[in-house]
Amino acid sequence: MNPFNIGFQAAEDAPFMTLDSLGCQEVDSASYSFQGNERPDRGHIIFQYTLSGEGRVEIDGTTYWLPEGTAFLVQVPSPHRYYYDSASEQPWKFIWLNARGEDAQRIWDRIIAKEGPVVTLDEHAEPIRAYWKLYHRIVTEQIRDPYILSVLVYEWMLTLLRSRSHATTNAQDSPVILLAKQFMDTHYAQPIALEEIAASSQVSRHHLCRIFQKIEHCSPFEYLRRRRLDAAVTLLRQSDLPIHEVGVQCGFESPSYFGKVFRQHYNMSPTEYRTKSVFSG
Repeated sequence: MNPFNIGFQAAEDAPFMTLDSLGCQEVDSASYSFQGNERPDRGHIIFQYTLSGEGRVEIDGTTYWLPEGTAFLVQVPSPHRYYYDSASEQPWKFIWLNARGEDAQRIWDRIIAKEGPVVTLDEHAEPIRAYWKLYHRIVTEQIRDPYILSVLVYEWMLTLLRSRSHATTNAQDSPVILLAKQFMDTHYAQPIALEEIAASSQVSRHHLCRIFQKIEHCSPFEYLRRRRLDAAVTLLRQSDLPIHEVGVQCGFESPSYFGKVFRQHYNMSPTEYRTKSVFSG
């Protein structure tokens, strides 16, 4: 899917929900960052769904990771920030929908109360299929009438209200998390694909990402990244291995990536950390 951005002229003083914009975008720069209380487009609701890569969203002081198949739901204004993390291994590609109006905010409140601000949706889930149906109708029929757009966005939003494809995680899911962590703890020094982690837990990758997000508030890859950093810190403190070799033994694909992720997490380079740990005993 190529990037696109379709905006619509707002109906003046419309008493109903209106569609403001929808689009598809790929970002790979830390300059992509939006603060929910600082945006000029007040009175909006935002749905943003990850197609590939991963992003971040901070909501009321909690940071959520947004891997493939995960969406966040926010209102503008509200205390949130969504952004691309420069420590990510690949670009963040996503689709979004932006609507406005009192009805939009009222329904959004109900959806968030029911599902929370972050949901996991399979690419074949009804809300995602309905999004693409909405997009294709707008493009093929050149729809710009605000009343017709309002009907279409109402229909799309109702799929989120009635969808059961992202059921709440329960305690029975915790063994899946334990198996995934055991696999990553054992194989962190090797290249690992999401499919391998999911297979170790005998679940699909979408199910794994969903329950990791619900229970751990991060993606499996973020857990793996932290595990690798923990191992790197131990080697930096307890061995004389060259810095690049520390990175290799801890599963980082290149010295530059190792240095980038390490600095992102510890606010210093691996060399600076080793020097500091030596002098501090």
